[in-house]
Amino acid sequence: MEKQKTAIITGITGQDGGYLAKFLLEKGYKVIGLVRRGATDTFVKLKEHGIFDKIEFVDFDLLEFTNICRIIKKYRPDEFYNLAAQSFVGVSFEEPIYTTEADGMGVVYILEAIREFSPHTRYYQASTSEMFGKVQEMPQTEKTPFYPRSPYGVAKLMAHWMTTNYRESFGLYTCSGILFNHESPMRGKEFVTRKITSHFAELYVGKTDKPVELGNLNSKRDWGFAGDYVKMMWLMLQQDHGDTYVIATNETHSIREFVEEVAKVCGWDIEWKGEGVDEIGVDKKTGKVLVKINPKFYRPAEVDILIGNPEKAKKVLGWKRDVDYNALCKMMMERDIERAQNGNL
Repeated sequence: MEKQKTAIITGITGQDGGYLAKFLLEKGYKVIGLVRRGATDTFVKLKEHGIFDKIEFVDFDLLEFTNICRIIKKYRPDEFYNLAAQSFVGVSFEEPIYTTEADGMGVVYILEAIREFSPHTRYYQASTSEMFGKVQEMPQTEKTPFYPRSPYGVAKLMAHWMTTNYRESFGLYTCSGILFNHESPMRGKEFVTRKITSHFAELYVGKTDKPVELGNLNSKRDWGFAGDYVKMMWLMLQQDHGDTYVIATNETHSIREFVEEVAKVCGWDIEWKGEGVDEIGVDKKTGKVLVKINPKFYRPAEVDILIGNPEKAKKVLGWKRDVDYNALCKMMMERDIERAQNGNL
């Protein structure tokens, strides 16, 4: 009988952590979830997935090296998925030092602990398309030069290169997944897609009459479904050698388009009126204002467009997505309407 594999997941209470834990449990893994005490995120997502009682939880902090060492030494996991981070781009402009320490140095602590106590462990680093920032070519690939436009992107870039360096310098099995925007009904409401669908759900069921307030409607992103993307994280760690992979859809949509698409699920046809900060989105049928602009949501340095080319992942990992953009929009909007109707949004 084959020995049961052990996987450690940081950031397990987040969107990706939940989908990944569910996927690994279905594959027969023992899953250890590292959780920061007092984290704002709760276990709600894991309970909604129906897997909360199947995970062993351990207190953890990205900035406490001795804690990380003890965990690695105790479990010596087969696989380690680092999904934890200060992951809000907007917040990183206000908290650049903490973001750099957590998202950059935290990764060095984990890699050092693995190198010292469990060098057989296969390590996955959650890199991000935000590292491309002011894009140098279209679409972006594993070889596109980086130009991050936020402290978050810069910190993640440090972690990305450290992951590569520990592979090349010390022979550790490390992978970086440069995942482009991936969303789901489990996305936190702090992220723009879920901010839109949760607010629209409240408008739809009559719990509010205020429009959703957004920043730059013309930012374009390459959006996929998180449930598809976590499978690629696992596949990266099943190859003969660690490497870097772009996971993306190679298509892009603006926030404006996302608003229009999810509004259709509510039966609304959005018409845009005005310009700049005075622009509003109204329902053609009723004239009700559904969207307004709030300049406070503009970023100091904007990333205008991201679109990834996943050819390498297709070739090596067999990457394909099961949920396309329109299905993703529908899935997110319908789930939030259901939540709003049940009073658990």
